[in-house]
Amino acid sequence: MLLLMWLLCLGVGLLPLLGWNCLRDQATCSVLRPVTKDNAAVLAVTFLLLFALMLQLYLQICKIAFRHAQQIAVQHQFIATAQVTSTRKGLSTLSFILGTFALCWIPFAIYSLVADSSYPAVYTYSLALPATCNSLINPVIYAFRNPDIQKSLWLACCGCIPSTFSSRPRTSSDV
Repeated sequence: MLLLMWLLCLGVGLLPLLGWNCLRDQATCSVLRPVTKDNAAVLAVTFLLLFALMLQLYLQICKIAFRHAQQIAVQHQFIATAQVTSTRKGLSTLSFILGTFALCWIPFAIYSLVADSSYPAVYTYSLALPATCNSLINPVIYAFRNPDIQKSLWLACCGCIPSTFSSRPRTSSDV
């Protein structure tokens, strides 16, 4: 499914280069020059459908990971709440990443559905900027969710480590 999703995204991204453009007839241009109005609508709807598919895929992955974490806790007689807390932290990070992705991209996709080339370019750029900067935001989110990076930032900024940081062993979900 992941490979299929990547291939679909690659195909959709290459469409303007494959002739889906308005270079011959400027009246058919959308706010996403050189993409035509009709093709912009197709791309926006395709994006929204792929985003829904991505959410469904991550939901299935999270269900499997949660069940797996519970099975490990039972096998090793761990305290189930510690394992659940670790799994929930990973789930909250993933939710934060997907929520940020949605906040950055969905307004742009909806705008490309309703706007036309008569709209001021500043609207397009103001919605395209968060969408294109989304990939820059993700490492920052992961960094601030990681206890080691948080400690380093506290040391660099004020020369101290707050007492709220625990010295418990790290798990794979501490991101």
